Parts: sequence; structure tokens; C-alpha cells
Amino acid sequence: MNLFWHDWAGLIGVTLVLVAFFLLQAHKLSGQGYPYQVMNLVGAFGILLSLIFGTFNLSAFLQEMAWFLISVYGIVRGVKAKKAAAAPLL
Repeated sequence: MNLFWHDWAGLIGVTLVLVAFFLLQAHKLSGQGYPYQVMNLVGAFGILLSLIFGTFNLSAFLQEMAWFLISVYGIVRGVKAKKAAAAPLL
């Protein structure tokens, strides 16, 4: 079995998403924490690469694109919340 770079990207992506979900369920990660969000972001990106450069599947692509965008949203929201909490009161 010959695996190409995009196959490895997809396998690593799936592993990251599943490990993040397991750690969330095991209460080892917070759903609002950066590690969880980044693991989902990078994992979804790896899966997207495997779908774009490997065998394309529209439903899987749409799911992973949503997963990626939701992860971006979570990270941006976390950064904004952190900045708001650190802002001095007038």
C-alpha cells in the first residue's frame, strides 16, 4: 500500500480530531480551550487536504470545511474574550 503525502495529512487529521474529542469526553480538555480548538482546526485542515488532493467526496468535504470554520470561529471568539477580560475598566 503506497500512501501519498495527502493520505498522511488525512490520517494525521483524523487522529487529531478523534484524540481531541476523546480528551474532551475524558474531561482532559476544555471545549473552549485553545488546545482543543487548534487540534480540531489542524485536524480538519489535514482531512481537507486529503480530500482536495486525493479522492474527493463532497459530503465529507462540506463536513470538514464546516469543522474548520467552526474551529476558526471558536479561536477568534476566545481571543476576543481574552482581550475583553484583560481590558482595563474605565
